Amino acid sequence: MDIERFDKLGEECGVFGVYDFDGNDVASTIYYGLFALQHRGQESCGIAVSDTNGPKRKVSSRKGMGLCNEVFTQESLGELKGDIGVGHVRYSTAGQSCPENAQPLVLNYVKGTLGLAHNGNLINALELRHELEYSGAIFQTTIDSEVIAYHIARERVNTHSVEDAVAKAIRKIKGAYSLVVMSPRKLIGARDPYGFKPLCIGKRDNAYILASETCALDTVGAEFVRDVEPGEIVTITKDGIQSDCSMCLPKGEAARCVFEYIYFARPDSCIDGVSVYQSRLQAGKYLAIDSPVDADVVVGVPESGNAAALGYSLESGIPYGTAFVKNTYVGRTFIKPKQSSRESSVQVKLNVLKESVRGKRVIMIDDSIVRGTTSDRIISMLREAGASEVHVRISSPPFLWPCYFGTDVPAREQLIAYNRSIDEICDLIGADSLGYLKTERLEQLSEGLSICKGCFTGEYPMEPPKEDIRGDYDK
Repeated sequence: MDIERFDKLGEECGVFGVYDFDGNDVASTIYYGLFALQHRGQESCGIAVSDTNGPKRKVSSRKGMGLCNEVFTQESLGELKGDIGVGHVRYSTAGQSCPENAQPLVLNYVKGTLGLAHNGNLINALELRHELEYSGAIFQTTIDSEVIAYHIARERVNTHSVEDAVAKAIRKIKGAYSLVVMSPRKLIGARDPYGFKPLCIGKRDNAYILASETCALDTVGAEFVRDVEPGEIVTITKDGIQSDCSMCLPKGEAARCVFEYIYFARPDSCIDGVSVYQSRLQAGKYLAIDSPVDADVVVGVPESGNAAALGYSLESGIPYGTAFVKNTYVGRTFIKPKQSSRESSVQVKLNVLKESVRGKRVIMIDDSIVRGTTSDRIISMLREAGASEVHVRISSPPFLWPCYFGTDVPAREQLIAYNRSIDEICDLIGADSLGYLKTERLEQLSEGLSICKGCFTGEYPMEPPKEDIRGDYDK
């Protein structure tokens, strides 16, 4: 295991779906949409398409391990013919990282076909999976998304429409999910009642789009229509968009993942009407107000630390600088140096601009500290480059509890902040001072929208599982 990779948070997946009412092929649009969502998952990706005027059981799909440009070629995209389709990029928090677990999942069943892409994590997947297995179901993967797909297919046999089947199936599942489902003639989007994971609707000419983030709509030249509400199911057909809000909770009970604003989402996205860039800028301003320190330059750890660093600079009046050069061509999948090698995978990804920090008191802004191994290495790099002081400010509160809803915050014992004071963490990572964002500032980042703070406070919006089930589906 590459410890440096696992010291940063990962998020489970990005989803994208298109229905082109003019009958144009949608595979290349899905490809570029997934490209824009690549930051949400670099382990595997896939596209499944169908022709709404063709035979009901014919779905063309391609998926594989790696980045979008590694899995798809111009030729392979050209073979994916169809005017409706779904796509997926994956980062695993449950189920192994292997080709079988790549999405979208495609099911053939008595009513036709289903293509499903899922972002999130279910907390009752194991129990539902066992129930299905004892009634004869055979699973091809170790991911919770297959449990959802099976339940939709089962419900569809006894319901009038696929959207009714989706509604009945998701009443059985608990946890975080944003789903995009392709049936032979419909594109369906669903978001869990708490709205943990984002999902939005876009339109380009005579095509409708569902996407995890608005940046993907911009990439394919689509206009933003609106966000799918927490708990809402939207059904897109040639007759337009139908909405089912029967599972929506009162607005104050939603629990969006605050890390969309702090880290996961691209800064050029808006999540539920709130600009991610502005949230990060604001986080930096709050850090400057709540944790001021005398210094010569403020720098961000790319990429999510940059906007917060600019916010700190604007609020404090301390100049903003660039201390790190990021190797753009290194994803999370590059061949890791061996333990015995002198190369550090942090240094392969990041290098310090010595001229920016030499002889200076540096404020370094990062989005989070999970285990502390990466922070320790980056601070050492700044000191080796000649920084006289390194003051660390983190644009989130300390992690004290695990996440069960699709973010890979690990078990408490592995968290650097567990059972340690801020001063002890500061000593461990080798900083001159350390300050975190105050928990009470989080709602201000989301402009008052209700959010989940479970990984900071231990208070979850729903009862967490009694044991840590993450990654357990293959045991």
